[in-house]
Amino acid sequence: YLPAYFYVGGAAGAAAALGAAAQLATGKASPGPWRRRVPGGEHRLVGRCRFIATGGAALSAVLLIADLGKPMRFLNMLRVFRPTSPMNMGTWILSAFGGAMGTSALPHLLPADPLRRRISDAGALAGGLMGLPLCTYTGVLVANTAVPIWQQTRRTLPVLFAASGTAGAASLLELWPPGGEGDRIVRRYAIAGKAMELLLGTVMEREARAVPRVARPLGRGASGALWRASKAFTLAGLVASAIATRRSTGLRRAAGVLGTLGSLSLRFAIMEAGRASARDPHATFDLQRAGRGARDVVTEKDQVGATYTARRQYEAGMGATESP
Repeated sequence: YLPAYFYVGGAAGAAAALGAAAQLATGKASPGPWRRRVPGGEHRLVGRCRFIATGGAALSAVLLIADLGKPMRFLNMLRVFRPTSPMNMGTWILSAFGGAMGTSALPHLLPADPLRRRISDAGALAGGLMGLPLCTYTGVLVANTAVPIWQQTRRTLPVLFAASGTAGAASLLELWPPGGEGDRIVRRYAIAGKAMELLLGTVMEREARAVPRVARPLGRGASGALWRASKAFTLAGLVASAIATRRSTGLRRAAGVLGTLGSLSLRFAIMEAGRASARDPHATFDLQRAGRGARDVVTEKDQVGATYTARRQYEAGMGATESP
């Protein structure tokens, strides 16, 4: 459930961000009364971004609760607000995001008066703003662990997840094209997202190879096969998006399928690589011997104990005990 949640949440957050940006740039927002609805491509793009984000928020909650095992565990995380915990902040972000995007999608389903449309437009902008951390917090979540490959690539994982979420959202819009000017916007979004996903995947792999043993799961086993498949799918999807035209409907949809498979397999590859890395004790040893891992994030003040009050008090007490 967890890698699927990573994919769905990332695509939903990126779709909400694109919809909010299109709303601000084009002035196309919630539709008016039914008798006046003549939606253009930009207007349809805004609506479809809202639908993808709303559906993704609902499905993300289902996947997260399924992974936790009990719905009460999800609700219990809302009993506290802890900015230092990526999991706690992610629960709050997902809850607020789902409420905002649910509000934004209502005028596209049922007629709404001007006040409700303005509330929905405000909800869409708020959801677009919260979609940005929703894309990246899962990368922070896995990097904030002692798993060697995740800890070693902690600088790249959050931005890689953001790029993969962008590629995933664009691929869904390629499968459900808005038409008109909206297709041109989606094409540019897809090319940018897939290109960044490939680039940052290469950066992550190079970062992991700084300690060769840590990078082994990316080159062998199930995680290696998934990693290679994700790069192949994304590259093929990027080429298809780049050469597709407005008339080549089949090629655009092929680009959407390939981009979706690339973004989804990337999440499963990273999760499986983490499992393989956690089972390899030599990866932890080599990471520590290379001066990385936890040692890499400890400051000089931490090393001398300047920031640890308890340690200073303990050492002072030991000195008093040993003095004549």
